[in-house]
Amino acid sequence: MNALILLLGAAGAYGTALMFGTLGEVLTEKSGNMNLGVEGIMYMGGIFGLIVPNVYEMAVGTGNANPFVAIMLAVISSFAVGAFAGALFSFITVTLRANQNVTGLAMATFGTGVAKFVGELRRLKVGGYVTLSNELKFAFDNHFMPQFLKDIPVIGRILFNQSEFFYLAIILAIAMHFFLTKTKTGLYLRAVGESPVTADAAGINITKYKYLATIVGGGISAVGGMVYTMTTAGCVWIEASLSGTGWLAVALVIFCTWRPLNSMWASILFGALMIMYLRIVIPFFPTELYKILPYAVTIVVLVITSTRNIKDKQPPASLGLNYFREER
Repeated sequence: MNALILLLGAAGAYGTALMFGTLGEVLTEKSGNMNLGVEGIMYMGGIFGLIVPNVYEMAVGTGNANPFVAIMLAVISSFAVGAFAGALFSFITVTLRANQNVTGLAMATFGTGVAKFVGELRRLKVGGYVTLSNELKFAFDNHFMPQFLKDIPVIGRILFNQSEFFYLAIILAIAMHFFLTKTKTGLYLRAVGESPVTADAAGINITKYKYLATIVGGGISAVGGMVYTMTTAGCVWIEASLSGTGWLAVALVIFCTWRPLNSMWASILFGALMIMYLRIVIPFFPTELYKILPYAVTIVVLVITSTRNIKDKQPPASLGLNYFREER
């Protein structure tokens, strides 16, 4: 039981980055755009979210950096680079009408390459690992909840012993749910994803909604990359550490059936599945089988929902399809 609690507690930390990546892609796909470049976007968010606070700390001097300013710089810089990637994807697919699958795969490769290049450039500049001081490391992974909440049996160690980004992701998931289901703008966005022909006929600006959803979604996913680098990776740039996280976030979108609220528990579950091989050792059970569990579970869920044809658990009807107004 204790091992399971420790596993779920660690899964919350790992799942936080996945939650941001998933929520960003959910918002993007609700507009009908399928951006498979989440891997590259999270990579860019991870490196720029670390480099900007690193530059700030070196400019003001170690020990003089304000933790709040460093956190804000990390969030803003990672969101900005993700938004840029989302805008680039939108320009290529919405304006130029290129194939979304090909563009997404190119974006994944492009983003990963940019992150590795910038990270290596900064490493050579500082003459060692790109990292932050211990004071700022603590600020980024600060478990600020009161001790009496942490002492609650079982729940306290899982839900109240996390960084501030975990609770920010929870708030974002709830806010996105209300935005998509309770606001006129959110309903318009869903209409664009389900039937752009009908939405266009109703006077909804298809291009505007696709651009905005993809740009904001890219920014949110990039924040997930920053969170992974600054918490799970300990504020140290190791280019291989983020490998596969973006693809897992894309798989998680399917698993949570395009619902922001489902991403909360699904991210923790996926986080547990991804680190299970470190916490629970089963003799003669290969590590590689542990690592494919999240993807295997996603395939099972996809098969079940597809065969049962549950309408509210299907992707947006126009997902991955470019809209040509002339063909209405």
